[in-house]
Amino acid sequence: MNKAVNLRDTKKLLQLATGCIFFILFASAGNLMAQTRGKLEVIKDPLVDTLAARRLRGLAGGGAGAAAFSSNGYRVQIFTGTNRTDAFNAQNKFQRLYPDIRTYITYREPNFKVRVGDFRTRMEASKMMAQLRSAFPVLFIISEKINPPKLDAQ
Repeated sequence: MNKAVNLRDTKKLLQLATGCIFFILFASAGNLMAQTRGKLEVIKDPLVDTLAARRLRGLAGGGAGAAAFSSNGYRVQIFTGTNRTDAFNAQNKFQRLYPDIRTYITYREPNFKVRVGDFRTRMEASKMMAQLRSAFPVLFIISEKINPPKLDAQ
């Protein structure tokens, strides 16, 4: 019986010690996880700013950097056919009507395609398509990568 009492006391003492240890760990964990406000120092090469400035200048001037920033948009297809001369005639006809809007001729065997504009929204392309209905019989709005508009250098 003496051994049974000692065994029970030992178990209770062990449970009490385990509980105390867990309590101490949880109480101190809050202190370990707390963050204090600090100061962040960024160390970078000064050439990073120079490269960023050159890139922006290239975009503003419509330089080589501008072509790298193409995005998804819309163009209006004004011609599809197998005759190259007809494709160039359609392009010239459009350029006489709208000299400030870019035109693109592509060839994928056996067809030439003439697409116009760099529209960011489908609504802009639809407006252009409505203006072209009388001049070009078959028109489609095509979703593809477009070139950014030219920025005015000031």
